[in-house]
Amino acid sequence: MLVVTAVVGTMAGTAPVSADERAARVVEGARGGSSAAAAAAEATVEERRLDRPAPREILRRSGFDSVADRFAVALRSADSYAEARRVVDRQGSALWRRAVDRAQGRGPVRGDLSRDDDRPLYWARLGMTRELRSWEPRFALSAEARGRLLGELERTSRGQDTMDFPGAGSTAGGRGFKRVVLTGFDPFTLDRDVRISNPSGATALALDGTWLRTADGGLARIETAVFPVRWADFAAGTVERTLRPRLPEADLFTTVSQGRVGRFDIERTNGAWRGGFPDNENVSRTETVPVAGPAAQPQWTSTTLPYQAVVAAETGRFPVYDNTSVTEIPEGGTEPVVRAAGPTPGSTARAGGGGSYLSNEIAYRATLLRDRLGLHGTLPGGHVHTPVLAFGAGNADPATGTVTDPEFVRNRLDIIAQVRAIVAVAAARR
Repeated sequence: MLVVTAVVGTMAGTAPVSADERAARVVEGARGGSSAAAAAAEATVEERRLDRPAPREILRRSGFDSVADRFAVALRSADSYAEARRVVDRQGSALWRRAVDRAQGRGPVRGDLSRDDDRPLYWARLGMTRELRSWEPRFALSAEARGRLLGELERTSRGQDTMDFPGAGSTAGGRGFKRVVLTGFDPFTLDRDVRISNPSGATALALDGTWLRTADGGLARIETAVFPVRWADFAAGTVERTLRPRLPEADLFTTVSQGRVGRFDIERTNGAWRGGFPDNENVSRTETVPVAGPAAQPQWTSTTLPYQAVVAAETGRFPVYDNTSVTEIPEGGTEPVVRAAGPTPGSTARAGGGGSYLSNEIAYRATLLRDRLGLHGTLPGGHVHTPVLAFGAGNADPATGTVTDPEFVRNRLDIIAQVRAIVAVAAARR
């Protein structure tokens, strides 16, 4: 998710869908009598992309195409806010568990998409949020209450509330194993190519709840979550809410996102700047990263990952770089300057090593939280950028290409395996 500039191509509207096609996807009455047209009118930009052919194919070929309809039926049975919340909690958590199980080879095989694919989770969740947004219950439901349900669905279906380690509640150290927190992201730039997958999200699914041998022969447990590509969610504190209870008990954390072509980067420095690139709602923000306590907000935060050891290790087929470059406005200056060796004293951030998009922001927020919790000197943590996940050479055009191909799958599997190897090296240095 490396972005510095604020330029993006977007497509107006969504692919046309006939009334018959739309009706075929709706369980009659599940929305409490609302029509498909009403649902479309209330859908978000992200949700409206569901009506394009590629998302429908991804859901069908993964066996996730009935998730939203089943959720709509369950909502119809709720006769109170408390019952609706239980439905949301159960079904959101079930979606996350199902996606993790699929990625880790558990449960029946449904469809012919490779198990490592992160996209079924993304599109199924959007189907559920669209149902919840347009649902007309039999009881009074305020906009605020519906918003709380939507927030619950987002958290539970992203694994954000289930990052529980064995022996939870104790501080790091002295348990015979290490605790690793890892985060990924949804697919993004979907108006460029709606088929896109995000290897960081796929990695989160593949590694959630798993054990690994660290490079020094020790044992580590990994817990993961996935975050949205939306400026508003970050401003509302989703990163801090999720990570605040986890970091004090962790031995290592790494936020992960998709970055540059053909390489991994350990981002040395993170900047307090939003560069304006549109998010998955096609919303732009150009401003200082909004955090609590802005008067004490630093312009820069730094990694405490053991980047030298990671760069030197053999972790996979992609090279791994220690990226020190940033973009700053020097103290007393007015124009941005690229600094290959990192920020200079008193400068103002315009891009961290990971750019000025949400990958930089999650790294900034997570490392700032680490520092504000007093863990800078004891908790290794920072950001890892993966290679861009590309389709095969003959499948690059979204207008004519298919939703998957063998090279696409191989690249994603190799990225997942290399992130796991990087974590094994980093955890050994704790």
